[in-house]
Amino acid sequence: MGAVVLFAAVSLDGYVGRDDDMPGPLFDWYGNGDVELSFSDRDRPFHVTRATAEFLRPFAERAGVMVVGRRLFDITNGWEGVPPNGEHVVVVTHRPADDWPHAGTAPFSFVPDVGTGIERAREMAGDRDVTVSAGDVGGQALRAGLVDRVVLALVPVVLGSGKPYFGAGGPPEIEFEDPQVVQGRRVTHLVYDVRR
Repeated sequence: MGAVVLFAAVSLDGYVGRDDDMPGPLFDWYGNGDVELSFSDRDRPFHVTRATAEFLRPFAERAGVMVVGRRLFDITNGWEGVPPNGEHVVVVTHRPADDWPHAGTAPFSFVPDVGTGIERAREMAGDRDVTVSAGDVGGQALRAGLVDRVVLALVPVVLGSGKPYFGAGGPPEIEFEDPQVVQGRRVTHLVYDVRR
C-alpha cells in the first residue's frame, strides 16, 4: 500500500494561498526553469529547474489518487474533469456537485468526510500514493493520524495572512523524522515522514 502524502506550496509564514484563495507568488517556481514536467494532466506542463524536476517526477509517478476539499474543487472548477495529480480525485464535501458539467463522466468521487475520503482513495490507489491537498482537509487528515508524509514546497515569501497549510485550528503536536531537503530556484522542497 502506498503512502498518504500531504502536499502543497507554502509561504514562510505557513499559508497555501492568500485570503482570496489565490496562490500569488507561491506558484512562480512552477515556471522558472527549462525542464518541462507535468503531473497526470499532460496538457498542464510546468517548466521547472532540473533539481525540482528530479524531485517531483518520482513523486508524480507514485501518485494514484488525490483527496481535496470542496473549496479547492470549486475554485478550480474540478480542473474541468481532468485530475491534476493521479487518475482519480476524491472530493470531501457535504454538497455533491450534481450540477457540475462533468458529473458522472469524470473520475471524481464525492464523500462526506475525510476518513471516508482517505479510505476510498487508498482502495483506488492500491500500491500507489494518495496525495491530500493542504488546508482544512489536509489538516483534518493529519489530526486524524491518516497522513504518512508531509511535503512542503517552501517559497521565500511572507503573505501576512491567508489560508493556513494545516487548516483552521492547526494540527496537534506531531513529531516528524528529519527532512529530505532539495533546493530548487525560489523554492525549497522539504519531505517529512511522520514519526510512528
